[in-house]
Amino acid sequence: MGDGKPVQISVAEMKSYYLYSEWCSWLLSMAEDEIMHQDIVPLCAADIQDQLKKRFAYLSGGRGQDGSPVITFPDYPAFSEIPDKEFQNVMTYLTSIPSLQDAGIGFILVIDRRRDKWTSVKASVLRIAASFPANLQLVLVLRPTGFFQRTLSDIAFKFNRDDFKMKVPVIMLSSVPDLHGYIDKSQLTEDLGGTLDYCHSRWLCQRTAIESFALMVKHTAQMLQSFGTELAETELPNDVQSTSSVLCAHTEKKDKAKEDLRLALKEGHSVLESLGELQAEGSEPGVNQDQLDNQATVQRLLAQLNETEAAFDEFWAKHQQKLEQCLQLRHFEQGFREVKAILDAVCQKIATFTDIGNSLAHVEHLLRDLASFEEKSGVSVERARALSLDGEQLIENKHYAVDSIRPKCQELRHLCDQFSSEIVRRRGLLSKSLELHRRLETSLKWCDEGIYLLASQPVDKCQSQDGAEAALQEIEKFLETSAENKIQELNTIYKEYESILNQDLMEHVRKVFQKQASMEEVFHRRQASLKKLAARQTRPVQPVAPRPEALAKSPCPSPGIRRGSENSSSEGGALRRGPYRRAKSEISESRQGRGSAGEEEESLAILRRHVMSELLDTERAYVEELLCVLEGYAAEMDNPLMAHLLSTGLHNKKDVLFGNMEEIYHFHNRIFLRELENYIDCPELVGRCFLERMEDFQIYEKYCQNKPRSESLWRQCSDCPFFQECQRKLDHKLSLDSYLLKPVQRITKYQLLLKEMLKYSKNCEGAEDLQEALSSILGILKAVNDSMHLIAITGYDGNLGDLGKLLMQGSFSVWTDHKRGHTKVKELARFKPMQRHLFLHEKAVLFCKKREENGEGYEKAPSYSYKQSLNMAAVGITENVKGDAKKFEIWYNAREEVYIVQAPTPEIKAAWVNEIRKVLTSQLQACREASQHRALEQSQSLPLPAPTSTSPSRGNSRNLKKLEERKTDPLSLEGYVSSAPLPKAPEKGKGWSKTSHSLEAPEDDGGWSSAEEQVNSSDAEEDGGLGLKKLVPGKYTVVADHEKGGPDALVVRSGDVVELVQQGDEGLWYVRDPTTGKEGWVPASSLSVQLGPSGSAQCLSSSESSPGSAVLSNSSSCSEGGQAPFSDLQG
Repeated sequence: MGDGKPVQISVAEMKSYYLYSEWCSWLLSMAEDEIMHQDIVPLCAADIQDQLKKRFAYLSGGRGQDGSPVITFPDYPAFSEIPDKEFQNVMTYLTSIPSLQDAGIGFILVIDRRRDKWTSVKASVLRIAASFPANLQLVLVLRPTGFFQRTLSDIAFKFNRDDFKMKVPVIMLSSVPDLHGYIDKSQLTEDLGGTLDYCHSRWLCQRTAIESFALMVKHTAQMLQSFGTELAETELPNDVQSTSSVLCAHTEKKDKAKEDLRLALKEGHSVLESLGELQAEGSEPGVNQDQLDNQATVQRLLAQLNETEAAFDEFWAKHQQKLEQCLQLRHFEQGFREVKAILDAVCQKIATFTDIGNSLAHVEHLLRDLASFEEKSGVSVERARALSLDGEQLIENKHYAVDSIRPKCQELRHLCDQFSSEIVRRRGLLSKSLELHRRLETSLKWCDEGIYLLASQPVDKCQSQDGAEAALQEIEKFLETSAENKIQELNTIYKEYESILNQDLMEHVRKVFQKQASMEEVFHRRQASLKKLAARQTRPVQPVAPRPEALAKSPCPSPGIRRGSENSSSEGGALRRGPYRRAKSEISESRQGRGSAGEEEESLAILRRHVMSELLDTERAYVEELLCVLEGYAAEMDNPLMAHLLSTGLHNKKDVLFGNMEEIYHFHNRIFLRELENYIDCPELVGRCFLERMEDFQIYEKYCQNKPRSESLWRQCSDCPFFQECQRKLDHKLSLDSYLLKPVQRITKYQLLLKEMLKYSKNCEGAEDLQEALSSILGILKAVNDSMHLIAITGYDGNLGDLGKLLMQGSFSVWTDHKRGHTKVKELARFKPMQRHLFLHEKAVLFCKKREENGEGYEKAPSYSYKQSLNMAAVGITENVKGDAKKFEIWYNAREEVYIVQAPTPEIKAAWVNEIRKVLTSQLQACREASQHRALEQSQSLPLPAPTSTSPSRGNSRNLKKLEERKTDPLSLEGYVSSAPLPKAPEKGKGWSKTSHSLEAPEDDGGWSSAEEQVNSSDAEEDGGLGLKKLVPGKYTVVADHEKGGPDALVVRSGDVVELVQQGDEGLWYVRDPTTGKEGWVPASSLSVQLGPSGSAQCLSSSESSPGSAVLSNSSSCSEGGQAPFSDLQG
């Protein structure tokens, strides 16, 4: 049954149904036949109650001598007025009451017409004779008692005898005693001189009650018969819900049928009780035969009802059992389908667990995953086993669907056993893999220890016999540990671990074996050398002791975020870096001795390999940690089984908490780690790997920008039970926030490893790539740090992206001096500095007020309220302000607004001045090239050498940018800059005058802005604003290579510094190279004025006037008596 198969009725149920159906039929037949015998439609007393109440005829219950029923027609004056229909109904009803046996004998009619007339007698007899519906045995007529009417009736009856010819005789009786001769007095009522107790109203009530009971029995029998047929013909559904509905519906109908039976039995007993009371009241001679018959009939009906109820109960018990078993089957089938689907999914899932791990940490993670998967799946497996036991119980209880249940139980047991065996197999493979990786790790660790041993043996100490013997003993002692640490036979490993070896793992084993063999070869060579040294009998060599400062000298601290990265690095990393420094220190010592260059290079190669090993090991651990967080925390946030542990504040906040960690994981796992592994054998070239993927590291900027939001959410929900449960499952000692910091720690770790690698790769092929990769990583760190500050700016209406790249940012003390403003503004000039945070972009510099926030962690991060911004196209600078080496000026619109900026340190000031100079120089270069282009359009005959490029973005600007990048170290997250020396303070009263043409290089700083030409206003007017560059004494920086020209031309390169000697014609200047002392002609367009120490400021104002009207102002930047206003030279 089930699974779509039709439901078959059992043999026992079928027998029960037939027995029950027969009882119902008998009950229905008895209700119809034994109480009402009409062939057509039976009449009931209730239907003709009004007609029976007229009492023009009644059935008293008396019997004739042969048992014939007696129907009495009492004296009824209005007999002739009774409608034929009513008369016919009463006759039909009265003749249907006696049993068929009694009715078959024939009825005796007693017509009482003693008070009537002959005419009425005649009419009554004729009417009765004509419409009587049953057999007649005898008609007894009590004729009128009056003399005249009696005489008339005698005469009339004799002469009209033919009119009364009937099938039965009609006897005219003169008196009641004559009637007693035909019917015993005990069978006649009192009005006919008898002793039979009869009350018409009581008889009518009795008949109504009996017939009501009979009808109730009939309806009950019909209902039971119909319900039994419905139960027997019901085809049970194939799902739990429908089967439950059918069971409930049938149970409700059964309860109703039982209630109807109970009411019918109650009604029957009530009728029987009333009949018994009547019988007890009446005397024994006056017992009514009809009452006795009625009582017997009711008793038989009650007995039949009881038998029918018993049959119904038996049939319902079997039907209910079938329904309940069917419901059990449907539950079992539904559970089977659900469990089988889950087990199939589990089997498919476990079939995907084919990874055997690529490292020890990976295998351990896979084993944890397998244990977690087994734990989660164990619920389904236990449910399947419990369902199988339920099926076995159904079979033991003789369920009708044994053939359907048993195969399903067997299949469930098979799936459970299959799952368990597959788990055992997978755990065995992973355990085997764990064992192999432990052996490989042991071998690698042994190799590392050996390499450390080799690197720690100073060459100079091994030159003596004692030193050689001591080193030899160390090596031999170490080689004695090879048996328990190294891989003995490669083929043995392949055979022993054949079940788990794939191509990648075999390759890994091979590389470990090769590394082991290579290390042993180095040991044997060193052993052989030491044996020779130990065997030589020569005079001892006095080694040169290294200088104390060489031992104390530590590696140069890397710029940037060393502080943060050192704090965040793991203890293991710190321990592993120790041997690098120790080995390098000892190698440095050996260089002072008589070590060979080959051994030095070998030691450097060892150190490079170990830096690479640390890079790969930490990268793999990093990838594993990211995967652990994503699977153990992020994925669990979508697990319905863990939903009840999540607080409301964490709903739909997974992206806020984890940021783009998944994107970072996929990049490192799928791309970067695999590419790093390609450089195992050539670690000095690993810089190329970083350079090729430098754009991908930009994803860290997005992660760091989201970190404050993530930290804030964590602080709100850190005590959530969800995190505690996940941490328990993962067996982590640290909470989630420590792992959310891993990406920040990792991006800072790379620059440290690249610096270590660069130390040991100075003369290698990939040194330039390593340096460029280090610079790029530091640039990314700076960009990340700058972006963290940039997103904290509030109140700026525009789009910060329109301001160009963020170059610098930092906090300064700022004074304002608006010299061309209103007098009142000058008076209100601030003498107390404002604390401002400056953001230098390519197109503008922003002034913001730093506001510290209350809270902890990232919630304490500052925000910046925007105050104002200056367009770099109208900005100029004065590098030195007298009296403070940390101050410089930023002025705006030809010094209409002057801002004196004080940096925290002279180094930071130098970095800012240098960066602003770059921006202004690039703008100036663009203006010069535009001016030169216009000049060339006017005169095509100038014999100027063509510049390398006329586009500021592709030619000189690119060369200049490259030059500046080489001269300036990249900035770190903490705003670290290279400490360029400050220019000397200008001497008092010393400086260039407007007309000075001295060939000495000035020693003063100049104030710079990005104007198109650096010219005197009067010269500009004479040339109409379109002349070539005019002579301004000082040093110049070459911004474009110049190699071709006449014999007097000077060959210069971009970035060289020259001194101006003389201005020539056709755009050529005569300059001197102070480095070589050579002099010659170069194009003026190839030179850019260089800022140097000065007591006067050469200020180029880039106001909104035409390029030709730029103004050069010469005045002291800061005099002793105070700040002197700049003079306007245009007049």
